[in-house]
This record gives sequence, C-alpha cells and structure tokens, in this order.
Amino acid sequence: MTQGILPFKYEEEKTQTGMTALAGLPVYLDLAKVIGLSKSIEKHLKIREKTQGWTDSQMVLSLVLLNLAGGECVDDLKILEADEGFCEILRKSEMHGLKRKVRRVLGRRWRKEKKRSVPSPSAAFRYLSKFHNVEQEKIRKQTKVKAFIPASNDHLNGLVKINTDMCACLNTINPLKTATLDMDATLAETSKKDAHYCYKGFKSYQPLNTWWHEQGIILHTQFRDGNVPAGFEQLRVFKEALSCLPENVEKVKLRSDTAGYQHDLLRYCETGKDERFGRIEFAIGCNVTQAFKTAVAQVADSEWQSIYKKKNGKRMKTNSEWTEVCFVPNELCHSKNAPEYRYLAKRQLLEEESSLPGMEDPQLPLPFPTIQMEEKKYKVFGIVTNIDYEAMNGEDLIHWLHERCGKSEEVHAVMKDDLAGGKLPSADFGENAAWWWIMILALNLNVMMKKLVLDPSMETTRMKRIRFSIINIPGRIIKRSRSLILRLSKGHPSYGILIKARKQIAMLNGVWEPSG
Repeated sequence: MTQGILPFKYEEEKTQTGMTALAGLPVYLDLAKVIGLSKSIEKHLKIREKTQGWTDSQMVLSLVLLNLAGGECVDDLKILEADEGFCEILRKSEMHGLKRKVRRVLGRRWRKEKKRSVPSPSAAFRYLSKFHNVEQEKIRKQTKVKAFIPASNDHLNGLVKINTDMCACLNTINPLKTATLDMDATLAETSKKDAHYCYKGFKSYQPLNTWWHEQGIILHTQFRDGNVPAGFEQLRVFKEALSCLPENVEKVKLRSDTAGYQHDLLRYCETGKDERFGRIEFAIGCNVTQAFKTAVAQVADSEWQSIYKKKNGKRMKTNSEWTEVCFVPNELCHSKNAPEYRYLAKRQLLEEESSLPGMEDPQLPLPFPTIQMEEKKYKVFGIVTNIDYEAMNGEDLIHWLHERCGKSEEVHAVMKDDLAGGKLPSADFGENAAWWWIMILALNLNVMMKKLVLDPSMETTRMKRIRFSIINIPGRIIKRSRSLILRLSKGHPSYGILIKARKQIAMLNGVWEPSG
C-alpha cells in the first residue's frame, strides 16, 4: 500500500544505526565542559543531591540541550531521547574525566539499570515542580489585582548563581571593565489558567531582563506575572543585577525605557549610593507628562537641532530633531537636596498624509505622545540623564540610548521564538520561572559559543541560523576501541566549522573554573 502520492515511503530501521540528527550539538557539550557548567549546577543546586536517579546537572543540562536543539516543550525530551547517536555521545561525555569512585557513586543512584540518556517528561516536570513555592503561591492568589512578585526560593536563586558563574567565565576569557546594562521587560503570552492579564489585554508573564550590552549576554532576569508593571521594584532588581557582575568590572552604565523612570532608581544612581560602583551614569526615557510638554513648548524653534544617521559611511539628515529642556519634575520639588538631572526632548514631524492602520480617523488618539508646535504636530520623546553635555552631546546621547532598542527586541524574539521561552510548561509560577531561567542559560551558552569559539563573522547570527547550519545536521556514530567517531556526509559545509570549533574550545580548557 502506498503511503502518499510521491514516489517514496517511510520505513523504520530494524536495527540500531547510530544515526543522529544533531551532529553539531555535542560541540556545546564540549563548551559546557570547559566552562564548568555541570560543576556550577552541582554546586548551586541541591535538589537531587541525596536522592536516587538523575542528578541536578543531568536534569538542567538536558533542558538546556533541549532548548538548543529546538525543543519548545518538556514532551520534546522524547524526541531528544530518540536520537540514538546523540544519546550515545551524551552517555560517554557524562563519564569523561570522572574518577572511578565518582562513577560508582553515580551508578549507585539507579536501583535498576539506567536505560534512558535524558530524563523523561514526567521526571522533568517533577523536577521543575521543586522550584515552585507553595506558600508564596497562596499569597499570589490572594493578590490578583495587585502587583505581586513571589519571593525566590533557594532553588531559583541557584539558577541565578549558575548564570552568574557563566557571566564570570565569559568576562575572564574576554575581560571588560565596563558594563552597560539595558533593562527591559517582555511579555510572554500564555493560556495558562493561573496567568494574569497584562496591560495589552491578554494573559501573559512579564519577565524583566537585564542585558549586558558589551558582552551580549543576559546578566539577570526576574520572572513576573503579566499584571506587574514593568517599572515595579526596578531599583531592587537593578541591585540584584549589579551583584551578578564579575569582580573585574569597575564601571556601570544604565539604559532603560520609560519603565525605568523611577525617581528612587535615578537617585540611587546619581548619588553614588552603590558601595561597589559609586555614581552610575544613566540615560532613561522619561514620562511625557503635560508638565514636560509645557517645558518643551517653551523651547524656541531655533534651539532644535537636527538628528543625523549614518548610511554608507555618510551622515544623512533625518526628520527628527533634539533639544535640551529646562525641566524639574514635581517629584523633585519637595526637597532642597534633590539631585538635578539633564532632560532632553526628541521630536519627529508627523506628516498629515501619513496614518497608522486603524488610526485613519483624526479624532482617535495616537498610541504615542504628541505635541502641537506652531501649527505642526510632532511625535515627542523625553530622555533624562546624569551624563554631562561635555561628556556626550544630545544627539550622541539619543543614539546611545536607542542602541538598546533594536538589540533588546531581537533578544526577546530569540527567547520566545528561537528558544523555549515562548511556550511555558505549567500553570505553577515557580515551574515557569525555572523554565525561563533554564532558557536563559541556553541563550547565554550559545552567546559564549559565538563569542569565544565560532568565527567572528557569526557573532551576530540568530539562533535559528546557528541551529540550521551547525546543530541540526545528520551524522553517524561509529565505535572504535574506546572512542566514538561522529561521521558527517562527505563535503558537508559544516565539517570544517565543527573541527575548528572543537580546537578553539580545547584551547580554552583550564582557563576558568567555578570557585568553591
């Protein structure tokens, strides 16, 4: 009986073939070994320390690999387990370099012979449930209307420390003394019944991420309900992010959208209250209130300066302009010792003939702040900063602040579309928080792969492209003596890339190891 229309059919192999569809994924095992990822997991997570079966490192690393391979849900572990060739390499890699005594200890964790190479979906769900704080959940359910962030338990804090180790490793191999931190929240839409509605009207969670711009890595994230405002307790989250920075970082700068326009955060940065970094320079979008619009309207037209962009090596004039604004918000008028900030405004002329889809009616309010000046209508954007004009003029400051926008959106797209951050596994908050954090570990491991191992031309390559060209390629496992050979098809363009990557990883061996 024919299976379909075209002249081919599917058959199941009757014997084990040693084939893999993930011939490039073992390179990530190489890198994880060199950076001490498994050691860091065992150090900071003690969930499975004294129990039978899977260890913490096996659990977390399996979920990290699942993200890299393209899995988007816990059930996809079945597909990873079905990849015979990769599982063979995984089993061999787990025991590599371990002393005989340690191997015996690992063997005794199984009452029966271990048959699987990665945890089953049910085992993974049971593991993720350990990150859920039942007592905090009771409080959370009682405060549906209010912004509430459940306190992290020791297990979730362990994931934070693992990521901190990864950041420290990266900054040891690629040392930088300055950290520009971009704080931005993203909405992870979900249909889970216990999720809360966000400001856009759908159920979601809203993690607040802190991106280390120079290293291109997520330094910190806090998983939140969808009804929690992006700027809620941002100072506390910022302090937590600062504590995650490696010891060799000396200077910090902060960038944020209007969610970061919190006067306690601005005051903390300006007055140098941080014991480690002192005064922290910042550029943050400010709320375009009526008072701010009034101050902008008082600026003479001659004071507005054009904003230029570079294209093909040339400076080209845009339809946007900027100016310094003399403005003191009401929140600072109550204290004589209140810090003074520098305010800037950016305006963009709105053409009469242009309109947004669904906004053709001139009576409808536009989804962004506008201001009327001399019979012309402008889109207006405000910025607050503590950076002096001598250090950075207005145009450069605007460009510097806008740098975060495109990259932030790209990273969020990678989290939710390329990795498994867009499909949360549970109705329980803690399980979803752990799933999000493990996705961050996978994201950062891929960042380290691109930054430290692969050709510099691939540093900006999206995860989907990396997966297509390097990870998801066919290969055959051949056993020879006590070693394994992963054989790719003749002439495959990724062969040279993988060989070069492994040699580069080998050169990093011994450069860094988790302390303790």
